[in-house]
Amino acid sequence: MNGIARIDEKSVIKAYARWAPVYDFSFGPVADAGRKRAIEIINKRQGSLLEVGVGTGVALPRYQPHLTVTGIDLSPDMLRIARERVREKRLTNIAGIYEMDASSLSFEDGSFDTVVAMYVMTVVPDPVKVLNELERVCAPGGEVLIVNHFAQDHGLRGWVESFMAPAARALGWHPDFRAEVITDITTLELVETVKLKPFGLFTMLRFRKAEAEAEGAPEETVPVV
Repeated sequence: MNGIARIDEKSVIKAYARWAPVYDFSFGPVADAGRKRAIEIINKRQGSLLEVGVGTGVALPRYQPHLTVTGIDLSPDMLRIARERVREKRLTNIAGIYEMDASSLSFEDGSFDTVVAMYVMTVVPDPVKVLNELERVCAPGGEVLIVNHFAQDHGLRGWVESFMAPAARALGWHPDFRAEVITDITTLELVETVKLKPFGLFTMLRFRKAEAEAEGAPEETVPVV
């Protein structure tokens, strides 16, 4: 699959069952800069938002109340914490938190004005299927934001990523995931690429979905001379 070794779903669930109790205090701070940048963009938008891979819900209190937010994740242990966070923070703009496979979303086409997946693509079993689903449920004219670590071929970091890959997969993620797996197959328009702190380790890809063509538009007539 585009050079990416497949991670099975059970491994992902087991990995996140282990990480759920400590996620906010371990990986959470490292990923916070990227999350903050994506949320700044999202909060300037309107309408409905789908967060794919909502995890423990750490981003949920940061979304502005004018947005209607839905979150999904594969890990019941993570979702348990997310739902508790919604209750504790009394977040009234959360439409729902669902256990769901990101590669087979139970939403109709074009359901959301904005779709975001933060630190998700390296842990899902089939990132191509996930991307297709993000694109499908995004409304015409909407945006898809992906924040992730993407591998590089050269230098010390590239060597370390390749060396770490087998062990990392046992933890539920693959550090050898390349941006081309996304950018080469999507029909979405890539409108922005931003390197993120710390040390440019993460990247935000911001896509826009084309506006739907008007249905029933009258055909252009050519005058008879």
